[in-house]
Amino acid sequence: MDVSFILVLCLTLFFASIVHGAIGFGFGMISTPVVALFTDMQTTILYMLIPTMVANIVSISSEGKFFEALRKFWFIITLMVIGSALGTVLLLYTNSEFFKLLLAAIIFLYLLQSFVKIEATFVSKYPKASTYGLGIFGGMLSGLTNIVAPLMIMYTLQLKYSRKDTVQLSNLCFLFTKIGQISVFLYYGSFTMEDFNISMISVAVLLVGMYLGIKVKKIIDAKLYVKILKGLLFIIASTLVIQTLGA
Repeated sequence: MDVSFILVLCLTLFFASIVHGAIGFGFGMISTPVVALFTDMQTTILYMLIPTMVANIVSISSEGKFFEALRKFWFIITLMVIGSALGTVLLLYTNSEFFKLLLAAIIFLYLLQSFVKIEATFVSKYPKASTYGLGIFGGMLSGLTNIVAPLMIMYTLQLKYSRKDTVQLSNLCFLFTKIGQISVFLYYGSFTMEDFNISMISVAVLLVGMYLGIKVKKIIDAKLYVKILKGLLFIIASTLVIQTLGA
């Protein structure tokens, strides 16, 4: 693997983990599209697997009551694991550059939610059907792009979940879908020892970044920080679109 790419990967994960540690979210949303600018989606997802799992574990641990949350949300987590496995198989067989456009679209949807309140009243009207939809379709998006935040936000807002439940559900879904993805990659022989070694380097970088992020949490203006983050995401997503369509 090219040394310059590993350096870009580590710097990206370091910045993303500082953001995640400081404001409680943003790791996958930042790191995935940036890394995708330098390689294909399959490689991006491979390198994001273990670091994303570690970030989720840290977030879950900080909220507490892991088994209680698991008992509460086990059904939708199971559906998302199934959806993620299907998405991963699709990624393995196609690995299309147009999945980058899907990634950019999800980021734009996330940004749109920040400015316009998007009503998803069908979620509260048909909670059971919505759970199946989020589970399977959201899981597939997670498998293909490593991001499903906009759908999760709409789902939890409409069902009036507490902040703690929202955080726990999001992190548990990501944790178990990543475990499912690793299983699929291992089954198809796509997760190599080189991938594992790079992932371990990435985890070390992530832990340092999250530690620093948690330290600076009390001294930053969180609202300004989020605004800057959204501006960066818009630039990154736009660059992905331009790069993919111009290829």
